Parts: sequence; structure tokens; C-alpha cells
Amino acid sequence: TTPEHVLCVYLKLKENIAKYRNTVGRPLSLTEKILSGHLNEISDKSFTGGKDYVFLKPDRVALQDVTGQMVILQFMQAELKQTSLPTTVHCDHLIRAEVQGDVDMKVSLDENSEVFKFLQSACAKFGCGFWKPGAGIIHQVVFENYAFPGGLMIGTDSHTPNAGGLGMIAIGVGGLDAAETMADMPWELLYPKLIGIKLIGK
Repeated sequence: TTPEHVLCVYLKLKENIAKYRNTVGRPLSLTEKILSGHLNEISDKSFTGGKDYVFLKPDRVALQDVTGQMVILQFMQAELKQTSLPTTVHCDHLIRAEVQGDVDMKVSLDENSEVFKFLQSACAKFGCGFWKPGAGIIHQVVFENYAFPGGLMIGTDSHTPNAGGLGMIAIGVGGLDAAETMADMPWELLYPKLIGIKLIGK
């Protein structure tokens, strides 16, 4: 994630948060700030958790080499020249830890060369980042290279929330949700119920 990209996200956050804060007429939690900051369009209504649906514009998509195959194929149906938001593919899930590093890597490259070649060529064609086999575990790579406070990311893996360790909201989704956002469609989400703790006194 480039500093320029993060700056653009923060400028949008600042504008959207101010509008939503005026709508609800109260201070917002960090979660509300991130979600309202990523609303596709700001309206004059507040949202009820577990009841209202919202349309969000994530900052990034992260795919891995198993579920990412279907996402790429689904994205191709949009017939676009490149993805509308930063997207990366990380080849780590097709490497089984059975013997030890070099042996396991060779087995995976032999068994999955067609998948890896497809993903690499698709990434080159559609402007996605490609992390080849052996480049690292997706969640650590995302955490070290792409996560940032206040961001919103979706990934096609259940461990995607790991990126939340840097103060962003990162959510694992099904493949089609990711493909749609890559094609510049908003991400539809049931507004979450928010649990808060209010400390009073000492």
C-alpha cells in the first residue's frame, strides 16, 4: 500500500465520518468511523445493526491460491481490463507442510504448476499483485505490506481479520463478493451489531 493510496483513503474517511457524525448526532466508535468512512454513498439516515444493509467501498482485496482461482474466473466475466481497486494473489494454501520446506515446495510446484501459471498470468493481465509460492503466508504478507489503521479490506480466507491487528477492518468473504468489488461494484453488508463497553469512574 502506497502512502498516496492511504492518504486518499484518509481524505475520504475524514469527509464521510464528519457527515455521518452529523447524521447520528453523537460521537462514533472506531468501528463506526471505519464503516461510515467507507460508505459508497452517504445518506441522511443512521443504520441499525442487524437490520439495515449498507454498501461499502473497500480499499483492498486479498486472494489466496485456492479460493482466488474462482474469484479470478468470476472477475473475468466482467470483461474489464483491470481491477478497480488494489488486489493481490498470494500462493501459499497449495503448499502442504508434510516433510520440510524444500521438499514440500517441490511437490506443490509439481502438482500445481498449472494453477500458479494461471494466477500469475491473470494477475499480470488485470493489474494485480502476485506473490509467488514461497513468498510468504498471505496473512503475514498482508499485515506487513498492506494493512493500515482505518482501512477496510476483504479477503477470501477466514483468517483475513488478522490484518485488524493494525487497526483496520478486514473481513473474510465468499469469492463472488470479492470479484464484485474488484469490478467496481459496492460491497453489500448487513450493518453489524456493535457491542460497546462504557467505563464510568475509576
